[in-house]
Amino acid sequence: MQTRKNAKKQSTSMQLIGAQLALFRTNAGFTQRRLADRLCVHEETIASIEQGRRPLLPDMAEQLDRILKTGGALAVGVEYVSARERYPVWAEEFMAYEKEAISHYSYENQVIPGLLQTEDYTRATFRTTTPSLSEEEIELRVAARIERQELLHRKVPVTFSFILSEDVLHCRLGGSKVMHEQIRHLRISTDLPGVSIQVMPLAYNSHAGLSGPFVLLETPSHQQLAYVEAQLGGRLFSEPDDVSVLTRKYGMLRTQALNSKETQGLLDRLLGET
Repeated sequence: MQTRKNAKKQSTSMQLIGAQLALFRTNAGFTQRRLADRLCVHEETIASIEQGRRPLLPDMAEQLDRILKTGGALAVGVEYVSARERYPVWAEEFMAYEKEAISHYSYENQVIPGLLQTEDYTRATFRTTTPSLSEEEIELRVAARIERQELLHRKVPVTFSFILSEDVLHCRLGGSKVMHEQIRHLRISTDLPGVSIQVMPLAYNSHAGLSGPFVLLETPSHQQLAYVEAQLGGRLFSEPDDVSVLTRKYGMLRTQALNSKETQGLLDRLLGET
């Protein structure tokens, strides 16, 4: 959920991009209707973007730059704003550390971890958000989450450990087809260099993760961090005593969950391939 600060920041930036579009359009001699016709969109779409009520998406920004001959100004502006705003304010610090982390340990019991989600599964998660997001907002967030997954494919692999509750494998989020492809993607991901995936079986009704999901990060300078996200925001912990509590929980979770080979077997069975 967006904080009030994040919503205000996004609104201001959308208004700035919209004002730039209006100026470029006018200087190029286009009316809103004529420009909309060139783009094969409704005139209201152009009006909404110029008034800051609708975000300008990257693909349309590139088209507008070509039509209005702006030298790429709109695309650059959208890329800059998007990079700063596609994550909630309370997650920005975590994302900055995540990009540089040399190890990333994650426990999740609500949904598939974001770094392991397929595009369709990601889209389905954002469509469950309340209050509802617009399609434009959903697509921006989907793109941001998929971009984060580049961390899994670095030339020098990061050490990743994921533990997820078996519950999330049986929830048909997005429908059976979406979930089947998501489980297939998980199975493929188990073979990535530096990646360990473990499942906490449904049969274990008591384990160290009952208090909820969390992430542990190690920075290049070997600082230990922990991140916990809840309904109205997230919190990054750096105090050694706080991080130690979650580190010990994670160590216990790794002993309680299925090991990597057992997890692969479970995923194969769910896919009907054994």
